[in-house]
Amino acid sequence: MTVRRLAVVAVGLATILVLALATQFNDTGERKYPGQGVPMVKVTIPALSEQARTGQKLFQENCSACHGDNAVGKEGFGPPLVHRIYEPNHHSDGAFFVAAKQGVRAHHWPFGDMPPVQNASPRDVERIVVFVRELQRANGIY
Repeated sequence: MTVRRLAVVAVGLATILVLALATQFNDTGERKYPGQGVPMVKVTIPALSEQARTGQKLFQENCSACHGDNAVGKEGFGPPLVHRIYEPNHHSDGAFFVAAKQGVRAHHWPFGDMPPVQNASPRDVERIVVFVRELQRANGIY
């Protein structure tokens, strides 16, 4: 290959790489496709209330397999709950109760439908919601 052809190929490959990287992030700077099971957002963990600490344990037992530790989401499994989509004005606390009891049809994310959470009582969900809301507030989601 001539030097000129090598230069054209190098520029072409560099352009493809730049375009591929540019399409990996959405308008809020979150990675669109970080890889199966990879956390989707960074979350600041505040000092939690006693009820939220209980909710954190319950979240770990019932929700983290899909929504990730501390609700950061898991690419390929479930969305982050510490996200503006789940702010209280858009998804009320009641939406979490319905989701846990009945499941949810996919409508914001491409993860498929969420099944009901079999082992979470209404009291458990109440504590989980306290945990998620405290995480949200600590991360600027009101």
